Amino acid sequence: MLTEERHRIILELLKERDTIKIQDIVDATHASESTIRRDLTQLEQEKFLKRVHGGASRLQGKLKELSVSEKSSKSLHEKQSIGRYAATLVEEGDCIYLDAGTTTLSLIDHLPEKDIVVVTNGLTHAETLIQKGYKTYMIGGFIKPVTRAMVGSGALESIRQYRFDKAFMGANGVHAQYGFTTPDPEEAQVKRLAIELSREAMFLTDDSKFGEIAFSKIVDLDKAMIITNALDDEHGTSMMKQTMIKVVTT
Repeated sequence: MLTEERHRIILELLKERDTIKIQDIVDATHASESTIRRDLTQLEQEKFLKRVHGGASRLQGKLKELSVSEKSSKSLHEKQSIGRYAATLVEEGDCIYLDAGTTTLSLIDHLPEKDIVVVTNGLTHAETLIQKGYKTYMIGGFIKPVTRAMVGSGALESIRQYRFDKAFMGANGVHAQYGFTTPDPEEAQVKRLAIELSREAMFLTDDSKFGEIAFSKIVDLDKAMIITNALDDEHGTSMMKQTMIKVVTT
C-alpha cells in the first residue's frame, strides 16, 4: 500500500473517533508497526494529528473553545492533582495571579490558610475565593461568556496596576515549537501581560493539551514552567529542553 493511501486511512479513522491505537491502524492497513509509527510522525509534523502513547489523537480546532461546564467534566482527577501540588507553592505573604480556567480553579480547593492576596480574571474563581475568605481582587473588562474570563482593553488596563509573586496560568495548547496557545487573541493578551508582571509563572495543564496548537500564542515555553499529570516521550524530550516541567503523581 502506498504511503498516501495509508495516510488517508489513518485520517479517516481519526474522523470516526478522536483517538486511535497503532494496532487499529496496522489492522486497517496491513502495514508493519514500524511503518505506522513513521507515518504518525510524518502526519504530526504536518499538523494533521498528535502522537499519544500507543497511537494518535485528533487535533482540536484552533478556534475551538469549550465552556466552563464542559471543561469541568474532563480530567477531573488530573486537574485536582495538579491543583493540589500548585497550591503547595503558595507562601505566606504572596500576591498571586490566578488565571481563568478549570485547572487553575482546582487550585483554590487546596490553597493554604495563609495571609495571601489573590488577583484573578476568572469570575468563577472570584466567587469561590470570596466564599473561602481570601483577600481577592477582580480585574475589570468584558466578561467572556464561554470561559467566564475578564478580557479586553479594560482587563489589560486593570491588571497593569498589580505586580505578582506567582502567576498560575491555563492554556489550551502546549507545543514545543509554538509554545503556549489559546483560541482567543484577547484572552491571550491578558495571559501574556500577567506573566510579564509576575516574578514566576506556571502553566497548570493536563497532558491532553500537549501537542495541541490553538489560534493565539501566549508565550514561548521558556517563559513559564509546566505543572502536569503525565509526560510521554513524544512531547517530553523536546519540551524539557526549553522549560522546567513538574510531573505530579496522582
